[in-house]
Amino acid sequence: MAGDPSSVLAALGLTRDAEQLYFRLVPVSGHTLVGVARLVQEPPEGLLRALRPLQERGLVALDGERLVVPPLVEVLSELVRKESQQAATSAARLGELASAVPHLVAAATRPDENDLTEIRPLDGELSSGGNPLELLQLMLRTSRGDMLWLRPDAWAMPREARVSTVLAEAMATGRRSRAIYPVRALTEAPDALRTRAQLGEQVRVMSEVPTRMFILGDAHAVLPEPLGYADEPRVHVRQRSVVSALTLWFELLWSRAAPVPELESGQGSPDERRFLLEQLMAGATDEVIARKLGIGLRTVRRRISALMTDLGVDTRFQAGVEAVRRGWL
Repeated sequence: MAGDPSSVLAALGLTRDAEQLYFRLVPVSGHTLVGVARLVQEPPEGLLRALRPLQERGLVALDGERLVVPPLVEVLSELVRKESQQAATSAARLGELASAVPHLVAAATRPDENDLTEIRPLDGELSSGGNPLELLQLMLRTSRGDMLWLRPDAWAMPREARVSTVLAEAMATGRRSRAIYPVRALTEAPDALRTRAQLGEQVRVMSEVPTRMFILGDAHAVLPEPLGYADEPRVHVRQRSVVSALTLWFELLWSRAAPVPELESGQGSPDERRFLLEQLMAGATDEVIARKLGIGLRTVRRRISALMTDLGVDTRFQAGVEAVRRGWL
């Protein structure tokens, strides 16, 4: 094929002169630079200049006053290793740069000020610091309507008891509170859920809760940046349309979550059949199901076996099909 290198060294980008010099140096590897210069009939200064492209590729090296020519296989192996590392680094960097492109494109879609009659900033901010409990109390005082909560790990937060007190005060004025927890909270923190339920909060659970968030009426929505379980930085949104959109998302999750009437009776152990079926339909392993439900692996396997017996099926796939047929999902 035209353009193909004629030899290994040519493939490394060496000229014909450099390639010929290399093969003249191989038999004299280990000799002093001065001695090699005499053998190849070059002055030492001229030889050093001629060696430069070979040294850059690791084909020759100077060890003190001696010239060393490593085996070509070792040199090529090292070159391949370095190039692969550089390629991996470049790929990772390109991935990072690619992820930045949508943000640049989004920024470029801002309309020109000359095309608009009025420009106002969105109502909200990204912030850190402050006293979270005081901020919550202030938001409660400046809002009306339902209090909506996504609480994936709230029971582990040190201020949980104080938040419950603030919540009780707000509910005493007639406001309604609704919260969604991951189903594992029923085994990890039944007392925390029972406390909220006894205050009058409506509690529902689902397999996983994707992020912390709370919405107060149509005036405030607070969630972490980025979405997740971090406390800070947080996005505090007061823009009514954005708060409404987040409320719609909460309502969608609420419709998919399961109520826990047992909490009000103090039992705190609802039927987990639906969650087992959801996970089986999703193809989750027993280990994943145990982690999500907050129960032991043997318990998961025992309950799945009992569920399949109740459904009269032999496989997990059949369990999903039968559950859908019966309207359990």
